[in-house]
Amino acid sequence: MIAFNRVTAGYSAPDGSQIDILHDLSLSIETGEFVTIMGTNGSGKTTLVRLCNGLLTPFSGTILVDGLDISAADPGQIMAVRRLVGMVFQNPENQIVSTTVEREIAFGLENLGMPHAEMHLRVEEVLQQFDLEKYRFRPPAMLSGGEKQRLAVAAVLAMNPHYLIFDEPTSLLDIQQRKKLLQFMQSLWQDSAETHTIINVTQFPEEALFSSRLIIIDDGKIVLDGPPKEIFLQIEILQEIGINPPIEFLVFKALSHRYDQVTSIDDLLLSPII
Repeated sequence: MIAFNRVTAGYSAPDGSQIDILHDLSLSIETGEFVTIMGTNGSGKTTLVRLCNGLLTPFSGTILVDGLDISAADPGQIMAVRRLVGMVFQNPENQIVSTTVEREIAFGLENLGMPHAEMHLRVEEVLQQFDLEKYRFRPPAMLSGGEKQRLAVAAVLAMNPHYLIFDEPTSLLDIQQRKKLLQFMQSLWQDSAETHTIINVTQFPEEALFSSRLIIIDDGKIVLDGPPKEIFLQIEILQEIGINPPIEFLVFKALSHRYDQVTSIDDLLLSPII
């Protein structure tokens, strides 16, 4: 479980002053959840997930990841947390460091000190799982945007983290690539929900329909938290903070006021449309 208890966090300005982004925030994310985090630019969603794996430490409050205390800023504990919490960034080029696809997948495993024979087997398994075998000796720079994103996910998953965080991973992808990545997230979660937690940060409301829980952040505070279908029916609150729900929910709200037979969003929402 990832547990935030009254966390205030942000950044230090050049003059040494403290810029708060999250304000007295408390939150628990259980093992096995698929959580989407949404908010407008500057709301605090990226700050929140960077706290989850120790890229940031809080100004006050506590953060525990499976009992390990990130807020203590102990280097040993933070390194242990980073083995548990993998992160895929918005731009895969910001995290790809190796000269070939094969070396990129092996890179994190080497840092974990995995024995060579075991590492070789793990690399082969991941290359097959992500359909990257034909690119194994290719420089990552020669891959397409979708292939780079797939490689970034593969390299993180190779280390078998308990928590997998995607920080706006679809913002640079086309519609078809977005859908494939979201379907992959959902299948990964369904296949390993007992051991893995998925956290997806996005500005695309349609993506939340793939998850089991939606958290809305505004001005560093949690405004709404619950199943996506319930959250998206709170249209007035969402629009007030600058978020428009998927079009199906706007249509449902309008029709339900006029037609008694339209009683459930499922009448309109047959499948997520990306």
